[in-house]
Amino acid sequence: MNGLYALKPWFARRLTVLQRQLIRVGVSPDVVTFAGILCAGAAAISLAMLPVPWAALPVAGFLTARLACANLDGSIARETETQTRLGSVLNEVGDRAADLVMICGLVPHTSLPLVLGALLAGSAPSWISLAGAAAGVRRINGGPVGKTERCLVIAIAAATGWFTLAAVVLIVGSLLTAGLRLLKVKTLCNGRFGEDRAPMGGRW
Repeated sequence: MNGLYALKPWFARRLTVLQRQLIRVGVSPDVVTFAGILCAGAAAISLAMLPVPWAALPVAGFLTARLACANLDGSIARETETQTRLGSVLNEVGDRAADLVMICGLVPHTSLPLVLGALLAGSAPSWISLAGAAAGVRRINGGPVGKTERCLVIAIAAATGWFTLAAVVLIVGSLLTAGLRLLKVKTLCNGRFGEDRAPMGGRW
């Protein structure tokens, strides 16, 4: 179920030198989070305004930078021991904002209902993961259509012009991912709290 998320340790190692340089010059994790949103915005503008397939290179580049920022903000916070509750909130908000901004790049290329569906469905996996974390179980990440896969779908659309198909894949894949995460959260909650009860009085 991890999908491309399984590559995160490899990707993080590639960012080690950059991480050290950012720490050396005193860049805060929050600045990196904001930079990730800007990179997603640049990818969306490139997708919206540049022709196929010329949009592919800048879209892929900006989305790779966006994923790098999503990795670096947390690693810098841990390395410099500057982790805070507010920083965790900003990290989550930044990730969601970057996803929404990225998907908005499809607006000129396909129907608005499909884009709205992709926006809502693309947020669902994170909602499930955060709900599970709030219930006291570990955070669920990965695919089949998680954050990294959503970036890949957008990059492929920029290269091929398959914008409507990309929106459909984002909707179906994100809903499938949300469903699988929900099942995993249910299993973890049952294992931690017992089959017939859950924290805060809820039950399945």
